[in-house]
Order: sequence, then structure tokens, then C-alpha cells
Amino acid sequence: MDPTCDPTAERIAEGLGFSCRHAHPIVTFRDPFSLSSGTMPVLELLIVGGAVFALCHAWRRWRRGGDPVSLTLWFASVAYLAVIEPPLYFPGWFGLDKQVGFIFSHNVFTVQFMYDRLPLYIVAFYPALSQLAYELVRTLGVFARRGAFAGALAVAFVCQVFYEIFDQLGPQLRWWAWNPDNTKVNRPSLASVPMNSMFLFASVSFAGLVYLVVRLAGAGTGKGAENRAGARTGPGIVWRSVVAGILAPAAMSIAGAPAGLFQGHGHLAVQRTVIGVELALVWIVGLGLMADAWRAPHTDPPPSPLFAHAYPPIYLGVLVALWLIALPAYFAAHDGVTEQGTPIGSLWYSTLCAAAAAGIIVAAWRATSSRQARTTMSAPMSDPVKS
Repeated sequence: MDPTCDPTAERIAEGLGFSCRHAHPIVTFRDPFSLSSGTMPVLELLIVGGAVFALCHAWRRWRRGGDPVSLTLWFASVAYLAVIEPPLYFPGWFGLDKQVGFIFSHNVFTVQFMYDRLPLYIVAFYPALSQLAYELVRTLGVFARRGAFAGALAVAFVCQVFYEIFDQLGPQLRWWAWNPDNTKVNRPSLASVPMNSMFLFASVSFAGLVYLVVRLAGAGTGKGAENRAGARTGPGIVWRSVVAGILAPAAMSIAGAPAGLFQGHGHLAVQRTVIGVELALVWIVGLGLMADAWRAPHTDPPPSPLFAHAYPPIYLGVLVALWLIALPAYFAAHDGVTEQGTPIGSLWYSTLCAAAAAGIIVAAWRATSSRQARTTMSAPMSDPVKS
């Protein structure tokens, strides 16, 4: 049996329209205009472009502003991906085939790594989304007023609402497919999306990663706070990125323990309740922090607003457009499956997330506008005679 393409992996891949056999071990390139869905190159452009934008933004903050947090977070996100993704694709290689089994398979995109298991856009997704959430929360002043832990909790909420708009749509458009036979990890679910993924991957992982990066690199966001001198150097950024990326999965193990106590097909209702409560807490705490940010006077120095102002609305707008494209097939689906044979996600939850994401974007715009207005009003007036 091919260890890179066992029968389960082959069955899931065939359902997506390709074969995982004889895949190149390093990288494969494909014509973006011949992919199985016309939405796929649009998604690639959105996410890969966002990661490049985030890198340019982070580099600028480091070189011009002396703040290494954004750049450390960018590289830590890639380090985290290198730790967490391979065991998901090849559980047998890591002795996890009995513990977690085969969970899902990505479809093949324009650029694919690791025996066609890892699309380039997934590599880009981690730094793009982590930077999106961190910069929005930083713009709202949560880190400056409440500290690293509260800021990380706010990141968990922001990632939840932005991630799930994407997560609930992907299976219908064949961006990936979950293994329905894996009841250990992929059940319980909300529509076609495992609730474990919704909580642990969409919120906890990013919150843990951001918390570690902020603590290791130095917040540099509050009054009197300064980045550690070593964190500003290239080697300092590298080792802090690696450490944060390696340690971040520990947050998922801790947060996943309550539901894990009831793992098994006979306890799905209990698991659903536990994870549902955890997701509700993400929303309650997140909305509370967003409300606090809305009410708070924005007197701290304005951050660099370009990435936080430009990329989140682009991301949200494109995914809403892709959802609109998917709606006809969604409404024609029977028993949760479209005529094309793909499972649908949760429209009500995606709509709720989109509304929350839009509110966060508006709040970030308002925060920066308020700061700019205060800065303008506090600037010394010019002498009309001299002018």
C-alpha cells in the first residue's frame, strides 16, 4: 500500500476529481484556468496576495517603526503550519492513524506541495489570517489597554468570524473534502464542518500563536511598553518565530481537553454541547472586547492603517461574492448535499460571522479616524499673520 495515498485518501481525492497516486513529493504546478472550480484561482489570488501584502506591511513596521511583532507573527504562522499540517495529511507517518485517522484532503490548486496534499494558498492562509486578526485588534487598541491575554482572546473572536465564512463554504465548492467516516475528529459537526475544527483551528490556534508572539517579541503597544532589543534583530525574529510556532499547538491540546473527555460515537451530544459552549464563550468574550474597544477613547498613537484598512474588507467582500455564487446550488441541495454531490455549510452561521466581521471592520475604521481627528485637533494652530 502506498503510504502517501492509502485507500481512504484515494477515495476522498477521487471525490474531488483527482488521484493522489504518483503525486510529486515536492511540488506540482497546474494551469489555474483548468482547475475543477472557477472559484479556486480567485481564492488563491485573495489569500496569496493577502500573505504578500501582510509580509510587506510587517517588514515596513519592523524596518521603519522598529516593531518586530508583525514580522515575527508572519514567520511564526508559517512555522506553526510546518508543525501542524503534515500530521493531518499523513497521520500514519506520525503514528496517529489510530488516534486521529484520515481527516480531510485538499483539492489540487495551481501550486501544490507534499504529494499534492498542501496547496500554496494554505501556506499563505496562516500568515494572511493571523496578520488580519492581529492588526484589526491592535488597531482597536485592545493590546494597548488590556494586555496580551485579552488581545489574544479578541484575536480568537476575529479569526472565528473571518475564518468560518471561508470554512463553511469550502466543501461545497470542492476546495477540500472532509472524511465522513472519521467520527473521532469530524463529529460532531455544524452542517458539513467539524465543530472541533471551528473551535480549535479557527480560534484557539491563532489566539495561542498571537499570544506567544506578543509575549516573546514584546508588545510594544501600550504606554511604557517597549520591544525587547533582541526581538528587533533578524536572528531574534527567527528564533522567536520558531518557538512560537512549535508551542502554539499546545493551546489546542489544552482547549480541546474538555470535549476530548467525551470522545466517541456514543457521546456526540455531550461533545456538541461542550464545544457549543466553548464557541459561545468565544463570541461572548469577543463581543465584550469589541464593545469595550468601541466605547474606549482612542488617544494612543495611530498605527499604520493600510493593511488593517484595506485587506479585511477585500477578504470579506470576495468571500461574500463567492458565497453568492454558491447560493443557487445551496438552496437546491437535498439533505445537505448539492446536485454536484458536495456537502453544504451553514448559511446562518456564515451570515452571522459576516455581519460580525463587517462590524469589526467598521470599528477599526472608526478607531483610526478618531485618533486622526484627535491628532489634528491637538496640533498647534498656525499663525494666520505668518502664514
